[in-house]
Amino acid sequence: MHDGFDEFYRDTSRRTLRYAYALCGDAATAQDLTQEAYVRAWQRWRRVEGYDHPDAWVRLVVSRLATDGWRKMGLRRRFDAMAEPVRPVAGPTEDTVMITAALRRLPVKQRQAVALYHLLDLPVNEIAAEMEVSEGTVKSWLARGRAALAQMLGTNDEEATHV
Repeated sequence: MHDGFDEFYRDTSRRTLRYAYALCGDAATAQDLTQEAYVRAWQRWRRVEGYDHPDAWVRLVVSRLATDGWRKMGLRRRFDAMAEPVRPVAGPTEDTVMITAALRRLPVKQRQAVALYHLLDLPVNEIAAEMEVSEGTVKSWLARGRAALAQMLGTNDEEATHV
C-alpha cells in the first residue's frame, strides 16, 4: 500500500529535520514537526508520491506546522501573562531518583505492570486486560519485578515477592 515510502523517508528525513530545526531552533520541536509531516505524508502517500517533488510537500507541511506552533505559542504567552505565576516545585528526592533508576533496569513488561499496579493503583485484572495477558502473567511480572527492585534497592521486604 505504501510502496516507496520507506525509501523516500530514508532519503529525505535528515534534510527535512535540518530544515525543521532551522525554522524553530529547538531539536525536540524539530523532531516533532518532522515526525508529524512524515506521518501525514504516509497517510496520503498514494497522492504525495505522484508529486514532482514529494519532499517539497513534506517541507510545506513542516512550515505550516511550525507556523501553527508559533501562533499557539503567541496565544500561550498571552495566556501565561494573565495567569498567576507558577510556584516552584521541589526536585525529586534521592529515593525517587533511586527507584526510577531501578525501574528502568526492569524488563519493559515488568516495569509496566509494576507502574500500573503501584503508581496507578490498577487491580491485576485491569492490568491483564490492558496488557492483553492473563492475570497469572501479571502476578508473575509483579512478583519478579518487586523481587528485582528489592534486590537493586537493597531491601529484604517480604512484600517484595507477594502479590
